[in-house]
Amino acid sequence: MAKKPKKQQPGGTPATVALTAAGIEYTTHSYDHDPSHPSYGEEAAEAMGVSPDRVFKTLVADVDGSLTVAVVPVAGQLDLKALASAVGGKRATMADPALAERTTGYVRGGISPLGQRKKLPTVLDASASAHPTICVSAGRRGLEVELSPDDLTTLTRAVLAPIGRA
Repeated sequence: MAKKPKKQQPGGTPATVALTAAGIEYTTHSYDHDPSHPSYGEEAAEAMGVSPDRVFKTLVADVDGSLTVAVVPVAGQLDLKALASAVGGKRATMADPALAERTTGYVRGGISPLGQRKKLPTVLDASASAHPTICVSAGRRGLEVELSPDDLTTLTRAVLAPIGRA
């Protein structure tokens, strides 16, 4: 007999479904996304009233021909050289946005490190461990998920490394 597919919760995303399935405690935060805002991450921090060093953006990079996910604070930037080093690579560049969307199953500004269509190597900036909880995209613009950095690391099998810079 075929298994019944799991029903997604109303308004659920692959990220929240993955968190629920793993039994991980999390809180969702939704806000009205403004398409004219210059930064998705800064918009999220402002809308939630959370310090930008606790809100992390999910970026997809190409490290020596392989896609890799980098999760860094929205207050800073990704250090591509540090990312390459963290995964044992030599050179990293930002991935083509269309390829990142196709591979993860999410749209730019809503790419979550959780519940991606294809599981990619993930690196979480080491600064995350300074906070009891951090916020990352829950899989769509205007929706964030707050969880412990340890839970995010475990669920994504992330490497913790200093890949962000101010």
